[in-house]
Amino acid sequence: MTKQPTPAQLELLAQRRIAAVATVGADGAPHLTATWFLYEDGALYLAIPSGSAKGRNLARNGRVAVMIDVRVAGREAGVTGIGRAELLAGADAEPVVQRLHRKYLTDDGLADPRVGPVFAAVDDLAVKLNPDRWISWDMGELDQQAFSGAIMQNGYLREIEP
Repeated sequence: MTKQPTPAQLELLAQRRIAAVATVGADGAPHLTATWFLYEDGALYLAIPSGSAKGRNLARNGRVAVMIDVRVAGREAGVTGIGRAELLAGADAEPVVQRLHRKYLTDDGLADPRVGPVFAAVDDLAVKLNPDRWISWDMGELDQQAFSGAIMQNGYLREIEP
C-alpha cells in the first residue's frame, strides 16, 4: 500500500479503461459497478447519476474504492484507490463531467444530440476521490520476483476472455 501512485500506476490511471467502483449499500452490503473514470491532479473522478445506487450510496456513506486493472494474460496489473468521496453537483460537477466524457466519447459522439447531451443529463454528479491509500498488483513483477520469469517464459497463464 502506498499514499501516492507510482509511475507505473500513473500510466495505468491515464489509460481509457473501465473502473470497478465499490460503495456501501443501505444494508451495509458492498455494491460493485463498472464506470468510466478520470485521474487528475491526484484525484480520481467519476461521473454518475444522482439517482443511481452508486449516487444514493455515496450520498449516505462516502466510503468508496475504485479499481482500474489490465486483464491481458501475463500483463495483469491494477491499482485501487480507497477513501472517502466528495460529491460535486451542479456547476461544480459540470466541467469535471465534461472532461470525463471527452476521455471516453469521440467529438462526433459528444456532438450527436442522441448521445452527448443524454450522457450530460444523466451524469449529474461528479465524484471526487483523493485516496487515503493505494493498493496495486502486477503479474509481470510477481513472475520475475517469485518465479524467475517462468510463468511468462513457459506460457503458464491461460488467456482471459475479452
